[in-house]
Amino acid sequence: MFLGEVVGTAVLILLGDGVVAGVLLNRSKAQNAGWVVITFAWGFAVFAGVLCSLAVTDGVAHINPAVTIGLASIDAFEWGDVPLAIAGQFIGAAIGATLVWLAYLPHWEQTDDPGLKLAVFSTGPAIRNTVANLITEIIGTFMLVFGVLALGHESVASLGPLGVALIVVVIGMSLGGPTGYAINPARDLGPRIMHFILPIAGKGDSDWAYSWVPVVGPIIGGIIGALAGDALFFQ
Repeated sequence: MFLGEVVGTAVLILLGDGVVAGVLLNRSKAQNAGWVVITFAWGFAVFAGVLCSLAVTDGVAHINPAVTIGLASIDAFEWGDVPLAIAGQFIGAAIGATLVWLAYLPHWEQTDDPGLKLAVFSTGPAIRNTVANLITEIIGTFMLVFGVLALGHESVASLGPLGVALIVVVIGMSLGGPTGYAINPARDLGPRIMHFILPIAGKGDSDWAYSWVPVVGPIIGGIIGALAGDALFFQ
């Protein structure tokens, strides 16, 4: 389970943060490809991450602490396994972020705006309003975990990882505008830590003042989404 979370989350971040780097960094062939490219690629990144996690022996393919905690809150995952799963997710996120830095190594120096460099690694609000930003992350992650629980219903279970990917795509398109839709504490905090640690040419600060929002919001949303899904889909 631990290794599956490491591998799956590393793949998620490599491909997810990778598309952001491609769209934002100067002299990338994908520069200015836009929001639609980012949202679809993040959905495909989730698909690839889930597949790779499941392919590892005993992989559970949560690749997201909000999913892990949400499922544990409805007794669909053992609380005793939560710390190990989350540790794997954060380690995987750090690995994925480091690989993105290496993949785009010449492009950091070519990009002047430190804000764009941070945006490759972690999310930030379009309008900084703590309460509103927190609410957005709660709603987005609610929809993610609620949707994941719906996919567990026998009538739609055949959709599997593809269903999760499509949910992530529509969350990004519909709810991603205000905050960049972290909807995953490991996805945001793990790469943010690596942004702070890595010798990225011309980087600015890592915006620690905002960093708790894409951690706390998704955890709250994940718990509410799991409770609602359990009450509506499996009673």
